[in-house]
Amino acid sequence: MAWNETNGTAWTYFEGTWHKGNPLIMGAMDHAPWLGSCVFDGSRVFEGVAPDLDLHCQRLVRSAKSFDLKVLKNAREIEAIIREGIAKFPKTAELYLRPMYWAASGFVDVDPESTKFSVSVYDAPLPKPTSFSITLSPFRRPSNEYAPTDAKAACHYPNSARAIRDAKARGFDNAVMLDPLGHVAELTTANIWCAKNGEAFTPAVNGCFLNGITRQRIISLLTSAGIKVHECSLNWQDLLDADEIFSTGNYSKVTPVTTIEQRTLQPGPIAAKARELYWAYAHRK
Repeated sequence: MAWNETNGTAWTYFEGTWHKGNPLIMGAMDHAPWLGSCVFDGSRVFEGVAPDLDLHCQRLVRSAKSFDLKVLKNAREIEAIIREGIAKFPKTAELYLRPMYWAASGFVDVDPESTKFSVSVYDAPLPKPTSFSITLSPFRRPSNEYAPTDAKAACHYPNSARAIRDAKARGFDNAVMLDPLGHVAELTTANIWCAKNGEAFTPAVNGCFLNGITRQRIISLLTSAGIKVHECSLNWQDLLDADEIFSTGNYSKVTPVTTIEQRTLQPGPIAAKARELYWAYAHRK
């Protein structure tokens, strides 16, 4: 999520110190901006809660290991630093929480001993659960043979950027990306779901996209509420024929889709139930 001085306050932890705003923590000669060795995670604070923050910190550590970066802080230490940052804001603040690891040196491959670590905590209002429109992207998600898809890494986002740029040029808000074999993978920035005949469907994890933490939580919550959830192979026609479509992700949690290509949908009961259950879970935690 983008930040600048005009849209709120930011604090960044780097090398043991909190800095207000957007400190310079990388140089032009560093490996990360040159050769892409940056992994990160994103979590949320809203209404005084930070659901699944521990899981986001654990995933950051896994992403760092995937890139052979040195783990300078374990997940519990990262969570403690993030909570220090949260405490710098009013209790009513809506925040984005972004810890990162990256390499400062190396040629093509990283030098693990050059690993750097930071945490940024900043104002980022949670989007309202308003609807959005989707189209089919001509760009696909890579499999693990083509890219480090087991990590939440900055290098994946240029592909998402060109997909969303293409979608917006055609009048849509977001795009569905397929995997290399033509199955539905996810949206450009979130996991995708559909519902048919009162049951929920979401693409099976196949190494082409992250098994989102919010996605996993919604699967658990819906299942516990008695709604059947299918993790399975989906094709584009399944979405076109669905009773409802919605997304899950850290950015806006649960959001209904109301337009797919030229077809109009209504926000559905399963998406509404998923959001209701997630909010109850977040505050219960």
